[in-house]
Amino acid sequence: MLELAQANLLSPPILCFVLGALALRLRADLGLPESVYTVLSAYLMLSIGLRGGAELAHEPLANLALPILGALALGCAIPFSTFAVLRGFGRLDVPNAAAMAAHYGSVSAVTFAAVTAMLDRQSVPFEGYAATLLAVMEIPAIVVGIGLARAAGAGSGQPLGSLGGVLASKSVLLLLGGLVIGALSGPDRMRPIQPFFTGLFPGALCLFLLELGRVTASRLGDFFQVGARLVVFALAAPVVHAVLGLAVAWAVGLSEGGAVVLATLAASASYIAAPAAVRQALPEANPGIYLTCALGLTFPFNIIIGLPLYQAMAGWVYG
Repeated sequence: MLELAQANLLSPPILCFVLGALALRLRADLGLPESVYTVLSAYLMLSIGLRGGAELAHEPLANLALPILGALALGCAIPFSTFAVLRGFGRLDVPNAAAMAAHYGSVSAVTFAAVTAMLDRQSVPFEGYAATLLAVMEIPAIVVGIGLARAAGAGSGQPLGSLGGVLASKSVLLLLGGLVIGALSGPDRMRPIQPFFTGLFPGALCLFLLELGRVTASRLGDFFQVGARLVVFALAAPVVHAVLGLAVAWAVGLSEGGAVVLATLAASASYIAAPAAVRQALPEANPGIYLTCALGLTFPFNIIIGLPLYQAMAGWVYG
């Protein structure tokens, strides 16, 4: 476990994340221009989709059924449990508990990129269709979270139909579009662009995490707003959800590397797709709560501590 943690902490992407956070505390201007940040985000989403799609091209559909069902089950079960815990232990009202449920049931594509980069560095194999599981888990939890608020009579924003806008959002569309393009093209036709979309991926991830480190550090002052109970939840929930992800991965027959990926997806929290939907459907929910927990607490926990922890847990489960 200590060796895994050390290897992850000393990897360039994680050190770039730390550098970005440190730069903000030192008042150094390392912020990327908005246009560069947008391009990097689009590059990462499309790269993830293309890689997963190329693997789908030669993957029998029968092999995908159980993993996809398992991912869907996680995407629906986690928001229900999150809502219940935060209504009780977290003492949140319905809109804020539902907003948190949507965020923690959905997933972080950047955390996915970090875990796959970690496994690639270690030459640990994992299922090539893992990006499909990411796409499968992106949206259902948002629907469930907002649906819980509607069932409890909360939410004065746009109806669930507004989630169509989330499906058409840039990050989701690039991910799903990349999957389709990669699957239709296949590995042979993808080979000419592989140096760009695969070879440059680790460097682009470093730059993206440099900016996210700065953004995360800028929310440190919001910790007092969320309260001690939510801090505990934001740090404990990823581990609990990772255990669920490992159990599902083992049950559906994923490899040890695939189990690490699914555990990480279950442990992650969305801060791109989910906020867009929640702002429209649950305007009563406080962004200072769900963004601080998802981006300010859970994201850095997963990046720095969670990835080696989940890999060690998978090693124990798979023997």
